[in-house]
Amino acid sequence: MARAPRRWLRRLLGAGLVLALLAGGAGGWVAYQNSYDLREERVVITGGAQPLEGVLARPEGGRGPYGLVVFVHGDSEQDATHDTFYRPIWESLARAGYASLSWNKPGVGGAPGNWLDQSMEDRAAETAAAIAWAKGRPGVDPERIGLWGASQAGWVLPKVANRVPGVRFVIAVGTAVNWLQQGRYDLLTDLEDEHAPQDRVDAALARRERVEVQLRKGATYQQARAALGADLDGIGADRWGFIQRNFTSDATADLSALTVPVLLALGERDRNVDIDDTEAGYRRLLARPGQLTVHRYPGATHGIAHSWAEDGSLRGLLVAVAAPRSVYADGYLGDLRRFAATVAPVPGWH
Repeated sequence: MARAPRRWLRRLLGAGLVLALLAGGAGGWVAYQNSYDLREERVVITGGAQPLEGVLARPEGGRGPYGLVVFVHGDSEQDATHDTFYRPIWESLARAGYASLSWNKPGVGGAPGNWLDQSMEDRAAETAAAIAWAKGRPGVDPERIGLWGASQAGWVLPKVANRVPGVRFVIAVGTAVNWLQQGRYDLLTDLEDEHAPQDRVDAALARRERVEVQLRKGATYQQARAALGADLDGIGADRWGFIQRNFTSDATADLSALTVPVLLALGERDRNVDIDDTEAGYRRLLARPGQLTVHRYPGATHGIAHSWAEDGSLRGLLVAVAAPRSVYADGYLGDLRRFAATVAPVPGWH
């Protein structure tokens, strides 16, 4: 999801709305809605470039072995639970017999490292190392591994699925195929939402072209700052390095090589990714019969949340705290459960 959920919680706390809910007798309901049929364990994942601080969330029932879905974050700082909003997804997958594994990005929540130092290849290697670690955990079925990833994870998921034995399926949420095309679309939708006049649109596209020239030259941050001046405002040295390592990312070859089933989840109000372009690309590249399942959710955003859940309204703020499962688009959580249960069923789970 977008980073709106953390802002919702801060605004609620600042306004005292949570206290009002509790004082009004709704505390028990809120506590119930924020409890999940999961057994969460804080773990340290080893074997990669650095230790990863994570969460392994097993189903509440049964003894295993469980399947395992490994979570790959999108862009920006993200902790293992994505500010708690992964938990409804983990619970849905648990009902299909799957545990879930996620971790703090490097540098987040006190974890070592800096996620902005990573390339998509680094992220794929990190994910592969986490899978290798998880395969040695008691109660995990090493032959029944799935991947879930959102947005930027679209350049990571197919790499991992192609390289790691035991990966049985991929769930891609709001992903793109080409980094530069996605960035241009994102820029244009931002300008459209701001009702920018054409001269401002032309200026923004020209600035983008000047920045891309420096990226293709391999310019350091200092060189780019000297060449671009104010064009680089808002982009720090760490972010420049991250973009420099990743701006040529394109998932075409990796998607073409995929042989496992893929679920593509798209929100029809996604303002970050051109979902029509993504769907067309996935259908072209994942051509094996029955390999691709596409679900499009009317009114849903980039993270498959209801649009009202991310518009800053009082309704969205209250639902985020009082009924977090309801933040997601109708049918999404059930679709995840059914997909996992169908393409790689765990014995003894229905």
